[in-house]
Amino acid sequence: MPDSIREWQPLCSSSDLEEAGKAVLFDVMEFGQSVQAFAIRYDNVPVAYVNRCAHVPTAMDWQEGQFFDQDRRFIICSIHGALYHPPSGECVAGPCAGARLLAIELKEQGGQVFWRPTQRLQPLF
Repeated sequence: MPDSIREWQPLCSSSDLEEAGKAVLFDVMEFGQSVQAFAIRYDNVPVAYVNRCAHVPTAMDWQEGQFFDQDRRFIICSIHGALYHPPSGECVAGPCAGARLLAIELKEQGGQVFWRPTQRLQPLF
């Protein structure tokens, strides 16, 4: 894959990601199709995933940009109740235990958050 395809893409300001708060939603291309992704902050580290449950491919937020359970400890699928460990995306309870969300690599630098495309996930152009 050419290096230009893997260049870090600006996502948001660091301050847009509050600890265990509302997600920043963004769209990416997955195999030529537009899909929604989300970024959150957990334990002061930004993480991002494709907004798709590992059990059944459906959006997980219970309200737009709201992914955390009531205790703000886990990402929860609003359809199936599956619970995901925010740092790893691993399902720790529910119908897909052991499966993982599709992660998107992030870095935080200079007060900004960036995401890194892969062969599978590309920016919308």
